[in-house]
Amino acid sequence: MSDKVDAIIIGAGVIGACTAYELAKLGYKTLSIDKLPQAGYGSTSGSCAIIRTYYSTNDSCALAYEGWHHWKDWSGYLGHKVAESDLIQYHNTGCLVAKTDLNHHLKKVCAVMDELGCPYEHVSAADMQSYLPGVDKRKFFPAKTIDDSEFGLPTGGDLDGAVFFPCGGYVNDPMQSAANVQTAAQAHGAQFKFNTQVSKILSAHGRVSGVELSDGTVVNAPVVINVAGPHSSVINKMAGVSDNMQMSTRALRHEVAHVDAPAAFDTVNRIVTSDSDVQVYTRPSSANGKGFLIGSEDPECDEREWVDDPDTYNPEFSAQWKTLVMRLAQRIPDLGVPDTAKGVVALYDVTEDWMPIYDKSDLPGFYMACGTSGNQYKNAPVAGKLMAALVQAEAAGQNHDEDPVKLVLENTQYTLSLDAYSRNRKINENSSFSVIG
Repeated sequence: MSDKVDAIIIGAGVIGACTAYELAKLGYKTLSIDKLPQAGYGSTSGSCAIIRTYYSTNDSCALAYEGWHHWKDWSGYLGHKVAESDLIQYHNTGCLVAKTDLNHHLKKVCAVMDELGCPYEHVSAADMQSYLPGVDKRKFFPAKTIDDSEFGLPTGGDLDGAVFFPCGGYVNDPMQSAANVQTAAQAHGAQFKFNTQVSKILSAHGRVSGVELSDGTVVNAPVVINVAGPHSSVINKMAGVSDNMQMSTRALRHEVAHVDAPAAFDTVNRIVTSDSDVQVYTRPSSANGKGFLIGSEDPECDEREWVDDPDTYNPEFSAQWKTLVMRLAQRIPDLGVPDTAKGVVALYDVTEDWMPIYDKSDLPGFYMACGTSGNQYKNAPVAGKLMAALVQAEAAGQNHDEDPVKLVLENTQYTLSLDAYSRNRKINENSSFSVIG
């Protein structure tokens, strides 16, 4: 390991790995440091790894559609630097999203899709049966906890149908996706150091100068990028940049349930779903494609469990697991509720409006790709490009705070201004304030 590099990336999850990859391609000598044993071992491994294009804001839809182009040609994105046998599998199943009052019947999202040239098709309530055999089309909103006496009771009328987005699906192994990017980054000279903890962010002459590791080793660099996932708030405090940020990040405990699908689903193509009426999302399980992974869309009735110390949280399932399964069972009545809980318990790193921070900080040379958990996995390839563009622009003398960096997305030709992800932005009231982003 060198004692001086051009850029240090703290965190080797999928976004951290993509950031190292993009900088290495530009000729930066990078060092990625992670306290865990391998790339993608942390919150990336707990991701449902869903790839979708629908978000609640224009910029995020554009970011996601751009990202989809990289997942569908994963080997091409990696510069064909990874052996075919080691590549993750991306399953382009498409995504069915229920039209609800909460998402304004997807009118705004569809308008953005039109602007981006991203395909979609309207699905009537009657035709939802072809995607979800045995579907109950009745409305149940708002979501309730299972101890509520009115849980499972219809609240009036049927759904207005759904929208099917063919550009979407899921990755079979999110941790392996980070390992794929690590391999591609190393082909361009990037270095990775695991089982290593950063204990200090160093500065000199008014700018960042490197890091000190827990064993006392010092690594010097004029650029340090915080991509530490649920530990990002810890790193920001270490750098002394938290107090001057309008946005903050916190670790949030989340559960994802894994259950078998009813037999009728063996006859249909399995897809990703999002249903803000019962407030869960699903994707096919990666074990055999026949089960469901079920996640929460964070209804107001659910208590959010914030975690101050990301190294100590409860990894066991709670009543939330059964709640998720029962909520999906409202839409799919034949769904069984097993006695044994299976799935994932992990931490998300979220901001006040569930939109990420891709930005510089008040400490020159210290950058942040934070608040990304829950809805930014799919954007990782583009997030790496955003961070590389930001670092490169500032190195050339551009002040991002005064003159925001803009990037023309290569596949969609959408011009994205990075001030949308500023640490000092106002809360985006167009956000879903949930995992949907």
